[in-house]
Order: sequence, then structure tokens, then C-alpha cells
Amino acid sequence: MAIFKVEGGTRLHGSVTPQGAKNEALQILSAVLLTPERVVVHNVPQILDIIQLIELLEKMGVDVERLSEDSYAFRAANIDLDYMRSEDYHRRCRRLRGSVMMIGPLLARFGVGHIPKPGGDKIGRRRLDTHFLGFQKLGATFNFDPNEEFFSVECKRLKGCYMLLDEASVTGTANIIMAAVLAEGTTTIYNAACEPYLQQLCKMLNRMGAKISGIASNLLTIEGVRELGGTEHTMLPDMIEVGSFIGMAAMTQSELTIKNVSYDNLGIIPAQFARLGIQFEQRGDDIYIPQQDHYSIESFIDGSIMTIADAPWPGLTPDLLSIFLVVATQAKGTVLIHQKMFESRLFFVDKLIDMGAQVILCDPHRATVIGHDHRIRLRAAKMTSPDIRAGVALLIAAMSAEGTSVIQNIEQIDRGYKDIDGRLNALGAKITRLEE
Repeated sequence: MAIFKVEGGTRLHGSVTPQGAKNEALQILSAVLLTPERVVVHNVPQILDIIQLIELLEKMGVDVERLSEDSYAFRAANIDLDYMRSEDYHRRCRRLRGSVMMIGPLLARFGVGHIPKPGGDKIGRRRLDTHFLGFQKLGATFNFDPNEEFFSVECKRLKGCYMLLDEASVTGTANIIMAAVLAEGTTTIYNAACEPYLQQLCKMLNRMGAKISGIASNLLTIEGVRELGGTEHTMLPDMIEVGSFIGMAAMTQSELTIKNVSYDNLGIIPAQFARLGIQFEQRGDDIYIPQQDHYSIESFIDGSIMTIADAPWPGLTPDLLSIFLVVATQAKGTVLIHQKMFESRLFFVDKLIDMGAQVILCDPHRATVIGHDHRIRLRAAKMTSPDIRAGVALLIAAMSAEGTSVIQNIEQIDRGYKDIDGRLNALGAKITRLEE
């Protein structure tokens, strides 16, 4: 198992370019299963989860050609449906939560989809009901084997319908869209998620011949078509990486430029960092963060404590709350972090408390942070990365701490961040990757 040894207290300087968006990639790469024609995808992030998904597609019979470091061509002309019953398929899917995104395309094109209960982060309950309820409304038969923890859906021909989603699930919405584009008739999805990555998926499908309207809203109308063709697509930069670098610069009192961020697709993220007192400038499509010795958390107009909470888009993505929490530990002032969607995602704060942070975990969803204002540095510690986002939050804490910290289970970080140690060391960090 690999670990990071992190020497804290060094300041970063220079520029960094975010990778392609992980959450978009899981949807886009699954969508290649909808057509036998060639699909070219650019800005594919070279991270563990995406590499595993590409390997899984190859095992299923997709012809994969790597065109450059981050560009691939896919041709799903000869899919081996029997492979979905193999032990190798089960093993690969169980370690990759994003594998659930293949069900919609498989069901739409081949009339059948099988998948074991997928793996991924241990951040609380992440139910799949929205996915399968949507498939059932389109006419599919759903079966779940509780002993094998195995899901299957079947339907000879999906039929369009009206549906009101029980939650604005991003992955659920994407999966249902990919099923509905080849259904017979018109599908209307209300309470649909509308994140930029979902907009990207819809635009790509339309270029392939789908007929989706209402893109960027929570009411989508999909006129089913008989078949889809090939296309070319470029991923957006990863907004979670952009937010991670903003927080990292503030926490380590560094001057940093984040290049090519697709600023218009960041939504409320920059404004929420500004509420923590973090200064930045938009320079074209770059974000420049000056060195700041101090940053002060705003209060609400009535003087009450600032609350930062996640919400469906255009609200704040839950993937960044771990970053906001750790950055607040060195701010001036107090903030309440409210993680509404996942009840285990704040449990990493005990590691921050061991490092000297002033954090009160109110319950599984809320934590109050009293910032040190950089007057007291965090202490180095030995810790374990519980999930992708908490792992990077702990890495940020270690980079600002006094002394040398050790982070275990860094495979979790590698699932979402490409060569994070190499890229940060190029900016002046002191991170060593070792085999334990």
C-alpha cells in the first residue's frame, strides 16, 4: 500500500491546469455504448476510476484506441453480453461505483443490463433507487438478488413517459437520459439534475442524433430516436480540482494561478470561497490567487454565523464541502459546514482535531469550525484517507501543518486526482510517495 509523506509549511508558487472532469468522464465514457460508431473523447482524466472504466469497456468488447495522453477513440460495435455474467465483470464493477452508469446505455441498445452492487467511496448511503425506478417507468423489468447483491433490468423496447424524479440525482438523471434517447416516443423528466457535466452529456448525445430539449433546466424532454451515430467530445475541466486548488492556495498562504478553469461553468463555487474571505481574480479563463496571510469568514447580514451547505445545482456541489471545512480551520471567524447529502462524509474531522483544529462535529451532517487565523499551525499527524475528497482535504491540512505527516490509503486520492504529488511538487510542495 502506498503512502504520502508530507513535509508541511512550504508555500506553493506557479500555475496548475486542472484535469478533465471525473464525474463527466464516467457519464461520457458510458455513453459510447449507445452506438456502434466511432466516438472520440478528449481531455480524459488519467485517474484510477477512469482507467478502470476504460479497461472494463475493453473487456466488454469495445475497441479502444488511445490517440494521445488524454484522447481516446471508442467503437462499441461488438459487445459481449455474456461477459456481464462473468466473475471478472462482477469483480471489476464492484470496485468501481461509476460502473452503474453503463446500465442505461446497455438497456437502451441491447434490452438488458446486469451489474453487481458497485463499490466506491464509503461516505454513507448512496441509493440507486432513482436509476431503477426511472428504468421501470420506461417499461423495464427490474430484479435484485439480495444474496448476490446483483441488479438486472430487461426490456425489449423502452417506451417514453412522464416521470417526476424522487431526487435530483446527477447519476440517476444521466442514466435515465441515456436509456430514454433510444426509447419509443417522448420522455419528460421533471426534477432532473442540471449540473454542467449533465449538460455536456446532453449536448454530446444531441450531436450523436438524440433529440433532447430543456438542457440546463430541471425539466428535460427527450424524443426517442431509433439509433445514434458517432461524434467527438471534449471534457470540461474538473470543478472539484479547481476548488481544491483554490482552498490549497489559501491554506498554505500561496500565490497560485489555476489555468483554463471554464469559469462560466463553476457556478457558485468562486462566490462561496469569497465568503470565506479568500481573494482571487478572474483573468480571462484563469483564476489568480494572491498570497494571503489572513482570510476572514463573512457573517450573515443579521450577524449570525455563516453556513456553507451543499445543494443540487446551481447550489454548491457536496464534493467540495471537505475542502471548505479544512480551509476554514485557518480562517478568521466561525462557520457551520452542513453536509446534507451524505451522513458519513464529515467523519474525517477527527483527524483534523488530532492535528489541533477547532472543530465541533454536531452530528453526522453538521460541523462547526472555529478558525485559527493562521496564529496556530496544525500539527503533523499520521492519518488515513477515507474517500477521495476527504483524502485531498487531509493532504491540504498536512501541507499547511508543522512537521511531517503521513497519509495512508492514498489509492483513494489517486481515484480522483491525477499525479497529485508530482503536480504539487512542481509548485513547491514536499510530498513523497512511498510503499509501506
